[in-house]
Amino acid sequence: MCRTVDLHQAVLAKNDTNAVELRRTLDERGTTAVNLMSSPGSGKTALLELLLTRAVEGGTPAAAVTADLATENDATRLARSGAPVRQILTDGLCHLEAGMLSGKLDGWLPEGTRLLFVENVGNLVCPASYDLGETLRIALASVTEGEDKPVKYPAAFGLAHLVVVTKSDLARAVEFDRDAFLAGVQQVNPGVPVIETSARTGAGVDDLLAHVLRAADGREAHTPVLAQHHEKHLHHHHDEDGPERERAADHVPAGTPR
Repeated sequence: MCRTVDLHQAVLAKNDTNAVELRRTLDERGTTAVNLMSSPGSGKTALLELLLTRAVEGGTPAAAVTADLATENDATRLARSGAPVRQILTDGLCHLEAGMLSGKLDGWLPEGTRLLFVENVGNLVCPASYDLGETLRIALASVTEGEDKPVKYPAAFGLAHLVVVTKSDLARAVEFDRDAFLAGVQQVNPGVPVIETSARTGAGVDDLLAHVLRAADGREAHTPVLAQHHEKHLHHHHDEDGPERERAADHVPAGTPR
């Protein structure tokens, strides 16, 4: 059991090192990475397609990388926006890692790309632990999933810089308890902004793009309390015994703003 934990912590430590290097590389290129996390069926791909379309129409150079266990269906959908898109097939892995993303970007990411959207694997557990070198981490949940999503997945929502509600046009039909959802969000991540969207009607999409662009302009993002709370559990990567000694199971990505 201990060996399994040690190996897992070593993987996280290596990922953090790769994420730091990727973040540095993207910063030098003037590219802001946005990590999108949600459960399957949240409407993440539909929203991202519209978001990319709005960015392209507005003259903002944007690109996307989308990850799935199998098929390139999402990449095909996202390419309809006119933005450059690449697919990562994880072959069963339930999350993206910084090294996987870096390898896909090498030699492909167009010069001058201002926004890089990374559509993570549909999963609210494993991806929360992996820093991808992003500037902005967004957790999404649809109104059809129920209002208790944030408290059921506190790490995913607790480490987000922004929470996005999708399929808001269906809220009344599914009797979505908006107040309960917002209360749950504030419970796990006090002060985090929440934007309600609908890919079908376009509601909230311009607000979301504006929020992302503010981050690209260097506006300080929300700092999750969860990251501050767990900071004492993390060692610097150059500590004598290595970071694995202090990595907890509820690992906080090294790149999380504090």
